[in-house]
Amino acid sequence: MNVQFLGGAREVGRSAVLVNDALLLDFGLLTGNPIQFPVATPSPDAVVVSHGHLDHVGSVPALLSGDDRPPIHWTPPTYRLALTLARDTLKLHGGTYNCPFTENDVKRVTEVSRTHGYRETFEAAGHEVTFYDAGHIPGSAHVLVDDGDTRLLYTGDFHTVDQRLVAGTTARPDADVVICESTYSDVEHEDRGEVERRFAESVKTTLWEGGTVVVPAFAIGRTQEMLLVCDAYDVPCYVDGMGKEVTEMLLRYPEFVRDAEALRRAKSHARFVTGADGQRRRIADQQVAIVTTSGMLSGGPAMTYIPEIGANPVNKIAMTGYQVEETPGRELLETGSAEFGGRRMPVSAQVEQYDFSAHADRNGLREFLDSYADAEVLVNHGDRCGVFADELAADGFAADAPELGETVVV
Repeated sequence: MNVQFLGGAREVGRSAVLVNDALLLDFGLLTGNPIQFPVATPSPDAVVVSHGHLDHVGSVPALLSGDDRPPIHWTPPTYRLALTLARDTLKLHGGTYNCPFTENDVKRVTEVSRTHGYRETFEAAGHEVTFYDAGHIPGSAHVLVDDGDTRLLYTGDFHTVDQRLVAGTTARPDADVVICESTYSDVEHEDRGEVERRFAESVKTTLWEGGTVVVPAFAIGRTQEMLLVCDAYDVPCYVDGMGKEVTEMLLRYPEFVRDAEALRRAKSHARFVTGADGQRRRIADQQVAIVTTSGMLSGGPAMTYIPEIGANPVNKIAMTGYQVEETPGRELLETGSAEFGGRRMPVSAQVEQYDFSAHADRNGLREFLDSYADAEVLVNHGDRCGVFADELAADGFAADAPELGETVVV
């Protein structure tokens, strides 16, 4: 089996792995300035997508911009999330370098889509493929690929610990080779219950003091997780941005969330922002939490809320996710100021960060890989892939970290 890493090798973002020059696993983008795409655009016979985050699915419509029409295989939520992200990318960047596809390409996605549930084996580009629940976001999947000689497990992004939105992965299918993500290979996550308690206590303290809390959150997965936490701790909240649409969509796929009724309650607990008639500025003066995109402060309604609340030290910005380098969220955490709407602004509001990660930490990664002690492990999707591969090798694993663009024969 030949495995070529077109993206996601020794980096977080633009995941893309080509198997046997025929089967493409993921085709994402790397958020930044400028946005980066996989190092090549192949012409695969079929595409399989692990889950609906931009760094794994953001470039998929570009595969249909020519004469090729490969079928695209994914779970039902991933399909819907991919369309939502593609339409948002068109709205924000259509006709520019940051959007490598057109509206017609997005329409073609609907024509070639093939959806599958977990543990339902299907054929793609001459390979047998099976999805297993990865415990990352609703619809996320480990992808098992069998070409008749080799069984390759592409983990995608995964978590081994239960979140409120989805349960941690328990799937450990037999495999000869594992392509394993390593986002948090040097981190031990704090106990999730303790993180929730600290977050809720901090938010309630700010509200009691008369302040407002802006909670930047990724639209897919993190927004819904934060709504569930706010409901559980009775934190009054609004939800704004793409997360509103995603929440509505996920409720149509109750089998892909841990507790659909809890998500319905959380949706009812929150108030959805329409954005009409200056509503956002009025909300920014209220004693509430505002869960809003974007999670890295690079766009979305956060561009309205942060300037409105940023000058008051009683207010708070509670970051809930990983902040990529050179994003406003990362700058704000490191310097206390960031660029919003083309203008650099110092922020006097308190800035805190909470680890609500949907990725396995160091212990979770090792616990998962313990089931594959006899397999070849290829480490990807991380800032320290080489270091983690060396650590695994020192413990007896046959582990390596491929370079960007490299082809590995397994």
